[in-house]
Amino acid sequence: MTQRLRLKKNADRRLKSGHLWLYSNEVDTQVTPLKEFEPGAQAVIEAANGKAMGVAYVNPHSLICARIVSRDPNVRLDRSLLVHRFKQALGLRERLFARPFYRLVHGEGDLLPGLVIDRFDDILVVQLNTLGMERLGEEVIAALDKVLSPRAIVFKNDTSGRRQEQLGHQVSVAKGELPDQVLLEENGVRFVAPVLEGQKTGWFFDHRANRAWLNELVVGKRVLDVFSYTGGWGVQAAAHGASEVVCIDSSTGALDMVAENAALNGQQERVTIAEGDAFEALAALKAEGEQFDVVVLDPPAFIKKRKDIPNGERAYSRLNREAMRLLGRDGLLVSASCSMHLSPERLIECVRGAVRHQDRHGQLIFQGHQGPDHPVHPAIPETAYLKALGVRVFRD
Repeated sequence: MTQRLRLKKNADRRLKSGHLWLYSNEVDTQVTPLKEFEPGAQAVIEAANGKAMGVAYVNPHSLICARIVSRDPNVRLDRSLLVHRFKQALGLRERLFARPFYRLVHGEGDLLPGLVIDRFDDILVVQLNTLGMERLGEEVIAALDKVLSPRAIVFKNDTSGRRQEQLGHQVSVAKGELPDQVLLEENGVRFVAPVLEGQKTGWFFDHRANRAWLNELVVGKRVLDVFSYTGGWGVQAAAHGASEVVCIDSSTGALDMVAENAALNGQQERVTIAEGDAFEALAALKAEGEQFDVVVLDPPAFIKKRKDIPNGERAYSRLNREAMRLLGRDGLLVSASCSMHLSPERLIECVRGAVRHQDRHGQLIFQGHQGPDHPVHPAIPETAYLKALGVRVFRD
């Protein structure tokens, strides 16, 4: 018999608006004690009056204690539903992209909370970020086999969110064998994706459209790519006509991949690398009298939790100030943030303050966000996380 999870009075408002999460303080634990639920079990969600509202998987030990997987109380999250959702997700991506390199499943945005899948042609990299999804690992493999028959499936289960679900870290090849190199193509440029040892799934597809915008503006320009990772921005800039690109990152392994990706595209003569802390590297470049036509700032999330907002905003402001010091008289700054807790308005404010601190003028000429293979759930603002600003910075 399926368990039922009863909500408190008026605690169903967010679900009615389309949200997929339930918090532990919204559950009527007198009627349905959370402690009686096996972690990862599925349950029918009921309003306070007993009306069924859908099906969710439950983790009684997490603040988000349940995540809706279907509005139909008769449905279960199993192989059949996974196949259906994967086909829905694939249909969208095949409309959007001519080549099979994209985020195939974006968690809540594709009605599969806790599941992320990136596609590198016939290689799939899967992140099971919640206990409910962890328990369905074999079903995920079977469903992907049915829909796409991939050559290999990697489980990249090393995200920070797994700790909140009391899950350990594991990276493994769950099916098949990986080739010596996992390749991808973005905006006509080829890259090697370090799917086992790299950050996240090995690549960040979310900036594809923002990079495409910048690629049109770099011909003959000197470009600085800060927090370059494996060269997504910098190598693309070189391939689209930049005269010189300098990539800065704190990881030796990432910079080795920059060099490899530059060579893969015949751009090794235009791309140079520099290892070090971003703030220290920017200061050193200024001290050396260096100037650039374009500076790209794509840092990791400085704000991981709400309590980090004040310090995070100060870090974004400082970073933008230091970067602007390296721009010529009429330069272009790309300032990005993947911190969900930083609003677009606050990022603009950080940039505005940095412009005035340098006694320059700024023109906001581009506002980008995550690509369409990272769909935003309209009822879940947390699914909209990426910001990218293009700012012309100039003097009188």
